[in-house]
Amino acid sequence: MESAKSISVIILLAVIAGCGGNKQSADGIITVDVTANYPQKELILQDFMEVEYIPLETTNDFLTQGFVLTVGKEIILVKNRINNGDIFIYDRNGKALRKINRMGQGAEEYLFINAIALDEDSREIFVNEIGREKILVYDLYGEFKRSISYPNNVRYDNIHIYDKEHLICYDSSINNKGGEARGRRSYHFIISKQNGRIIKEIYIPFEKNKSHRIISGEYTMTIISDDYSIIPDQDNWLLVELSSDTVYKYSPDEHLIPFIVRTPPVQSMETEIFLLPAFFTDRYYFMNTSSKRFNMEKMHGYPSPSLMYDKEENMLFEYTIYNDDYSNKQEIRLKPSVNDEIAFWETLEADQLVESYKRGELKGKLKEIAATLDEESNPVIMLIKHKK
Repeated sequence: MESAKSISVIILLAVIAGCGGNKQSADGIITVDVTANYPQKELILQDFMEVEYIPLETTNDFLTQGFVLTVGKEIILVKNRINNGDIFIYDRNGKALRKINRMGQGAEEYLFINAIALDEDSREIFVNEIGREKILVYDLYGEFKRSISYPNNVRYDNIHIYDKEHLICYDSSINNKGGEARGRRSYHFIISKQNGRIIKEIYIPFEKNKSHRIISGEYTMTIISDDYSIIPDQDNWLLVELSSDTVYKYSPDEHLIPFIVRTPPVQSMETEIFLLPAFFTDRYYFMNTSSKRFNMEKMHGYPSPSLMYDKEENMLFEYTIYNDDYSNKQEIRLKPSVNDEIAFWETLEADQLVESYKRGELKGKLKEIAATLDEESNPVIMLIKHKK
C-alpha cells in the first residue's frame, strides 16, 4: 500500500457557544452538541427541494422490488431486496431497457451486490462485492471488462466515482476491530478505476475506534450504514469517520478542511451518539444522529433526533420534513446525499400508493401516477433533487 501523501489541513478553531446557547460562531465551522435539546422546526419538502416521481415500467420480464442502487443522468439501476443477482436498467422516465445478471461462482461473476457505482461517461458499472474482496466492472449490457482486487486488510463498503480515472472509497475494516484500533492509518482512499491501485490515502486522525456495531453474545447489530462515510457535496466531498469529532470537507485541490465539530467528544462517551451529515442546501444543513443504545431483548433502538443548521438564522434545530404531495402529513426521513443533482431517493411501494389514492390522501403528480397503478405494479421512485 502506498504511503499517504501529505494533505494540507486548514486548521480552524471552533468556538463553542456559551452554556445553553444555540448561535454559531462566524469562523465557518458548525458546532453540534449531540446531547442538547434544540428548538423544533417543521418544513415542507417542496418549499426547498424539487420532487420527481418515476413509475418503473412493469412487464413480465421486469418485475422488481425496486431497491435503488444508483441514479445517473440517463439511467436508473435497481435490484431486488432478495439476493438473486438481477440488475434492472431503466431510463430516467422509468422505461425498462434491459436486465443483466452475472451472479455465479466464476471469476467474472458476483455472489452478492453490496453496492454499485455508475460511470455514465465510460458506460461502466462497478459492482462492489465485499465477501470476495473485489470490485467487478461491466459495461451497460453486462459484459465483463475487468476485476479490481482489494488491497490486503482492506474492506471497501462505500464506493463513488471520483473523477474520470478514479474511485473514492471507504475501508470499513476498522468496524471489525475492537476499541484497541487506533487512528494510525487511513480509511478513505482514492484508487485507480483500472487496477485498484491506491493513488491517495486521506488520513483522519482519531484516538481509538468507536465501532457502529453492537455485539451481544452471538448477535451483531449494525446501527449505521457506511453510506455516511463519503457524501458528495457539490465540488467537494464530506468525509466522516465515526471515531473522530470532526466532519471534513475534501476539496478538489486536495485540502482537508474541518467543517462540522461534534461535542461532547465521542471518545468520552460510554454509550456513543454519532453525528451523521445527510445533505446540504444553500440554506439548510441536514444531519442525523444515531445512538448506540439498543434493547437487545426487544431488538429495537431508541429515537435519535434529526438536526438541521439554518444558515439564515445561524441556529440549530430539530426538524421534521413533510411531503406536500400527501394530505396526511407524510414524514420524510433524510438519507446521505447522492450527487450534485439528487439529494436522495425513496422507493414508494405500489400497493401503498394505491391504498393512499383510494383514501384520497394524494395530490398533484403523485395522485396522477397512483391512479394508473395496481397492487402488483413495480414501485415508484421518488427523486428529491436540488433546486437549480
